[in-house]
Amino acid sequence: MTRTATDPRTRRPSGSGIVPVLAFAGIVVAVMQTLLVPVIKDLPELLGTSPSNATWVMTSTLLAGAVATPIMGRLGDLYGKRRMLIASLAVMVVGSLIAGFTSELLVMIVGRALQGFAMGAIPLGIGLMRDGLPREKLGSAMALMSSSIGVGGGLALPVAALVAQHADWHALFFGSAGLGALSILLTLVFVPESPMRAVGTFDVWGALGLSAGLVLFLLPITKGSDWGWTSGTTLGLFGAAAVVLLLWGLMELRVKAPLVDLRTTARPAVLFTNLASIMVGVAFYAVSLVLPQLLQLPTSTGYGLGQSMVVAGLCVAPLGLTMMFTAPVYARISAKYGPKVTLMIGMLIIAVGYGAGLGLMSAAWQTIVIAVVLGAGIGLAYSSLPALIIGAVPASETGAANGLNTLMRSIGTSVSSAVIGMVLANTANQVGGVAVPTMHGFRVSFMIATGAVLLGLVFAAFLPGRRAAANAEKPHLVASSEDAEYGEAASPGLVPAGRTAQAGFRGRVLTADGVPVARAKVTLIDRRGRQAGATLSAEGGDYVLAVPSEGAYVLAVTAGGHGPLASGASHPGGVRVVEVDLALPSVVPA
Repeated sequence: MTRTATDPRTRRPSGSGIVPVLAFAGIVVAVMQTLLVPVIKDLPELLGTSPSNATWVMTSTLLAGAVATPIMGRLGDLYGKRRMLIASLAVMVVGSLIAGFTSELLVMIVGRALQGFAMGAIPLGIGLMRDGLPREKLGSAMALMSSSIGVGGGLALPVAALVAQHADWHALFFGSAGLGALSILLTLVFVPESPMRAVGTFDVWGALGLSAGLVLFLLPITKGSDWGWTSGTTLGLFGAAAVVLLLWGLMELRVKAPLVDLRTTARPAVLFTNLASIMVGVAFYAVSLVLPQLLQLPTSTGYGLGQSMVVAGLCVAPLGLTMMFTAPVYARISAKYGPKVTLMIGMLIIAVGYGAGLGLMSAAWQTIVIAVVLGAGIGLAYSSLPALIIGAVPASETGAANGLNTLMRSIGTSVSSAVIGMVLANTANQVGGVAVPTMHGFRVSFMIATGAVLLGLVFAAFLPGRRAAANAEKPHLVASSEDAEYGEAASPGLVPAGRTAQAGFRGRVLTADGVPVARAKVTLIDRRGRQAGATLSAEGGDYVLAVPSEGAYVLAVTAGGHGPLASGASHPGGVRVVEVDLALPSVVPA
């Protein structure tokens, strides 16, 4: 049961336009990571450079995306998620146009880096959904947005292959620019700005430190195969990354408004979710590296399937389509069992898919079966991650927290790319001076992915259960009427382990424009006109109040010399929690 006692302007939108528009934006930015996969082997010739230099065209996108996700998430929390989403898409459009008009390596790298910068749009979209959607629609919507990383990557392969095969390869960039411009227009029309804002200023030094640490860490991962894993350059960069990230962490612990709240990140619910995210990222990228190569290898190898670039893309496309269709399935499973169980089910399905894939590589139809099974598992796993993060952090930190989680997935895909690439290179046969991957290498890659997802399953097992998370991580209703005998105000707080939360009312105090009001006094009055409890709203406007029994109540709210605003509300009894948002017109938030 949900009741909203606000001015109509403060009511949350139905989400009919928000969800498809934000999901489309997520798919568009995810396309940037696999946009050039169909022409990757031709890049040295197209750009007139060496193969090692050409890899920077892919590496720059990855590095920019890794740096952008936590930074844009924090900027969205501070200055507006919709505003930062539009900025991310605009940067992507500029980068696409730059890349579309050049065949020079350095200019192309700049354009591709700007394209990768848009990856920050995915955590921003999740934050906008959390702030703007009705609670009953939030689960499936966040699932679709989270899965957009895989959906975009999967759908981009056949489309990009078709374009690259029948048109100039620069058309790929002009197409991505058009998609980005369309996404900006749809966002401006259908997506309202979130009223939620974090308190504090942007941590510039924290952003610079994290960016430097990520680049130093991811650079040797992506280039280690070229430089040598034991070379001085690779080991030196890993050492420098460890020093920079350690110093950055010490600095963040001392900053009043850090870019990343490491204390929150250290909570079991956040920490193990992020560790599991890395493993899911490793598993996701392995299939993208193996199946297209297996499908396109000539049949003369004895195991290659001899398919064209376009057919190979179509065989892998079900991976993304299945991820898209698992969003409503996730919502039902999660509603019944919780996101932790859904994450574990998803990872079990991934393990089954890779395990079965070890014996299903002899026909094109078998690769489609692998793609469908893995898509279902990865879709469930990816869909669970934002719900687990959002359930463990304050509303004002959802952008930054989801940005960090998206970064963890990117680190997983980077590690997967490096490790699988090394395995395929070391197990390849030389045919006419060309390295050809072997079936042994493909199977070892699948076993690595299986091992990664099983390790992720172990991490997920340490996540707090649904009931434990509810009791330990969120503010709950502490009985006020029974303890205070209707005469003294009581404040809700965290319920210690072992205590049971009481039934009552929960919601937010907002202005007429939907801006949260902190430190507003909310008083609960029973049917006899007696005070049954009182509290002050938190920084995000949230309040919780317990009720002694079922029946009719009045919620009175005052803030900043305005009010009181009285609103009637009924409670059905039992352990139900009734959602009631309260609006104060013309209030300046504290």
